[in-house]
Amino acid sequence: MARVKVYNMKAEEVGTQTLKDSVFGVEYNEPLIHEVVVAYNANQRQGNKSTLTRSEVRGHSAKPYRQKGTGHARQGSTKGPQYKGGGVVFAPKPRDFSKKVNKVKKYGALVSALSAKLADKQITVLDKFEIESAKTKDAQSFLNAFKFDGSVLVVSAANSDANLKATNNIERLDVVNVELLNTYEVVAHKNVVLTQEAIKFLEEGAE
Repeated sequence: MARVKVYNMKAEEVGTQTLKDSVFGVEYNEPLIHEVVVAYNANQRQGNKSTLTRSEVRGHSAKPYRQKGTGHARQGSTKGPQYKGGGVVFAPKPRDFSKKVNKVKKYGALVSALSAKLADKQITVLDKFEIESAKTKDAQSFLNAFKFDGSVLVVSAANSDANLKATNNIERLDVVNVELLNTYEVVAHKNVVLTQEAIKFLEEGAE
């Protein structure tokens, strides 16, 4: 089991935390992570794109001019795709892009991604994450204290409205409740900050 330092929001060391191998010492499984991330992105698609085919656009199907003698290419209808306002070829229609992934795979990909982050020293443990003032400058002070390189994902047991308001306007900083944490968010951010309560939740889920 790995043992890591615990910090407060001022980047001051306040203790240590032992991390269970069942969550933070799992073998890296790139194909599984890829499968889960692809499914997550597919499930975010609304699938409501819709355009009209030549049989659905307004207009008539009368021949616009005679077949021969005009000097123009022969045409059978102004509803064809070559005309302005005509139908679309292979018009996209509403469809379901969702992919199903079972809970075992989702959890396996999540702990594999977290283990990889720990191995790369991209996980920071906080005693708690609270910004009572709800001010952006206080959230920025937290980032400045740790001098993170790249995007940051803060995972806590519960985020107050103050936390969300304080971090909402800071680019490349996101906060999420641990029960909503998914593999995509872990791999999409370079740095992952976990509170001790969030770690407890994750490790209890592995039991």
